[in-house]
Amino acid sequence: MTALCQPAASHFIDGNYVEDTTGEEIAVLSPATGEEIARLHAATPAILDRALQAATRAQADWATRTGTERGRVLRRAAEIMRARNRELSELETRDTGKPLQETLVADAASGADALEYFGSIAAGITGEHIPMGGDFAYTMREPLGVCVGIGAWNYPIQIASWKTAPALACGNAMVFKPSEMTPLSALKLAEILIEAGAPAGLLNVVQGMGAVGAALATDPRVAKVSLTGSVPTGRRVYAAAAEGLKHVTMELGGKSPMIVFDDADIENAVSGAILGNFYSSGQICSNGTRVFVQKGIKDRFLARLSERLQGVVMGDPMDEAVNFGPLVSTAQMDKVLSYIQTGKDEGARLVAGGQRAERNGCFVEPTIFADVTDDMTIAREEIFGPVMAVLDFEDEAEVVARANGTQFGLAAGVFTADLSRAHRVIGQLQAGTTWINTYNLTPVEMPFGGVKASGFGRENGWAAIEHYSQLKSVYVALGDTEAPF
Repeated sequence: MTALCQPAASHFIDGNYVEDTTGEEIAVLSPATGEEIARLHAATPAILDRALQAATRAQADWATRTGTERGRVLRRAAEIMRARNRELSELETRDTGKPLQETLVADAASGADALEYFGSIAAGITGEHIPMGGDFAYTMREPLGVCVGIGAWNYPIQIASWKTAPALACGNAMVFKPSEMTPLSALKLAEILIEAGAPAGLLNVVQGMGAVGAALATDPRVAKVSLTGSVPTGRRVYAAAAEGLKHVTMELGGKSPMIVFDDADIENAVSGAILGNFYSSGQICSNGTRVFVQKGIKDRFLARLSERLQGVVMGDPMDEAVNFGPLVSTAQMDKVLSYIQTGKDEGARLVAGGQRAERNGCFVEPTIFADVTDDMTIAREEIFGPVMAVLDFEDEAEVVARANGTQFGLAAGVFTADLSRAHRVIGQLQAGTTWINTYNLTPVEMPFGGVKASGFGRENGWAAIEHYSQLKSVYVALGDTEAPF
């Protein structure tokens, strides 16, 4: 029997839980068992209006506070989140199906890092002095106002924190809509911020599907929309926000290349391929799902990769010995299985996995295809599941051209012992977030985001401050003002 995770109410607005049962019901299911763990209601227009009113009021107060004071609240929230890491991790595991072994180190912990980092730099969000001869000018960074965050289902509390922390550090308020599939942990973040001393209404969490996100993206009270999601969703949200000329950050999908040269450390390259394809059961937007392996080491690479898959422990994600969990839903599982069948039909060679695991829940075996060509569907489309496509290549120029031959540009990785080549190749890859001799590490200090169809704007690092604030220039004249008449 799956433990229930029913929150006090569906939404968190103006410092309190709020319910409106006239909203569409949202059944929250455990991916590991299929059982219902909570039942929520989508936000109605009245709920959205309350959330935006609360955010508008709180933002006006919050913007008058010093960066030091804002930072202090964010750092307190980070401390509370770390103290409750196990509780938050268990909730995230029940909601997403990700193994507790993973959520204990990668989800709320990452959210706490974001709160601490942006809390630490909030006091340093300043402008510059510009000498102009006898006169001078200066700039100031101002908040945008009310921001909207729209989250994805793979890293719920991390994404909520990555968007909320820089927004609040800059003096904004946030209305956050989590994915309807994983709606629970963002509510806890809102609770924690109130406990840390944030004013009521600074972070409001509202539930719902695409219609709720669209209503938020088009509301004239909203200054910015930040989305983590798929390219099709991004196009719709971007178009809606553009109608109101709103600031936008889009962190969208990918079909990222991971390039393994023949001088690479095989063990490290295999580890990178595992992290970039099978962590979170492959449900990570930056995954390196096109693994280009130089022909001279392809057989060794595949052999060692197959050996390492023997270390997969599949089962109840609440068991800390389990390191591979289910996909988030039956629909996602069916989609992934369909792609696997397409890979077989188009002639890719199945090396490992390739089917649904023989157990309850939405489990799909870690799957490896070799002899994949660039025109195959599994090499072109984002699968968002544990499916790795291994492609052969001969030389550097060839692999760079093929790696860039995609509409996406979120991430890329290079494994080689030749650091000159590593930097040279990374410099040519059309991707916003890249790694050398590792993969999928996303520390909060490093900006994260994509190019091309994978989006624009950046999460994390100082770059996020630039996307949650606007620059005002002030010219100061110290003498008389001349005019032609």
